[in-house]
Amino acid sequence: MCSRFELNAPLDEIAHRFGLPLSLNIAKKLELRPKDKTLVITSQGPRFLSWGLTVDWNSKPIINARCETLAKKKSFSPHLAFRCLIPATAYFEWRKKGHKKLKNRISILNQYNESLLFAFAGLFVDEYFTIITCPPTKSISHIHNRMPVILDAKREALWINTKNTFESVSKILIPYQTKRLKAEEQKPRPDPQLNLF
Repeated sequence: MCSRFELNAPLDEIAHRFGLPLSLNIAKKLELRPKDKTLVITSQGPRFLSWGLTVDWNSKPIINARCETLAKKKSFSPHLAFRCLIPATAYFEWRKKGHKKLKNRISILNQYNESLLFAFAGLFVDEYFTIITCPPTKSISHIHNRMPVILDAKREALWINTKNTFESVSKILIPYQTKRLKAEEQKPRPDPQLNLF
């Protein structure tokens, strides 16, 4: 499941891509973690919300929600009208190899091999949001058995339009199909304790 993502683009690019005012104070984030605040776009406009819904039955925030069970689970079913977009430039997933976990940065590249801005589908409740997940597209299924739902621009507008029922937009919660989805294994960072000189 997605537990880290990145929003690493200039403010003017983010504003242009999502139709936002340049006056917004959007800081670049190379690695967003659960409980961090970030830009979220709702039908009412941009907000800065914390990643992970709070629930009575778990001390940890609920950072992901499976698309297949959104309408069935009590944690999500009352909030299906509160849909949002979460801008990103990449997300991180860990691939298991024996006892090791190998970190992968997954992004969508343009023709110049630069990371494109995109948006996850999400739900929000009060000051919190969660990212919706689905089965992975074939090109990254070797890394993990889930991926965040990534929406193209046309589906973004459908998703956050509150005139659309959840039932009518639930069919767009599918794996992102593109040949430009790129997974790059990240080199482990050196342990600072080992740098003795």
